[in-house]
Amino acid sequence: MPNRERALRPEDLTRLFVERCNAGDAEGVALLYEDDAVMAYPPGEQTVGRAAIQALWEKVLTSRPQFEPEAPLPTLISGDIALTSTPPRDGSGARAQVVRRQPDGSWLRLLDQPEFVPPSAD
Repeated sequence: MPNRERALRPEDLTRLFVERCNAGDAEGVALLYEDDAVMAYPPGEQTVGRAAIQALWEKVLTSRPQFEPEAPLPTLISGDIALTSTPPRDGSGARAQVVRRQPDGSWLRLLDQPEFVPPSAD
């Protein structure tokens, strides 16, 4: 496994995510998640576990999408758990992640809600 930059602050995860996606590095993206992480993607579904997250990003990144960095909102930290979030550039809601400090001091995503879909009016 290549030596990759670790997230030393919760906010680093968003930057590393964008850099690795833009490089087409699905394995590197997956390494930003804990082994049993849960990602609410594709919309309306869940992808569970680092291996499944890597497989998902291998498919997504085949079309070589380019992501733009988004400025993070203030991070909430309580001990070894943090909530990170960013407002999408298009103003369509928010993105939020629960991240956890690892024994080596780095941070990984545990829960990832990359898109908030407004509830449908019934």
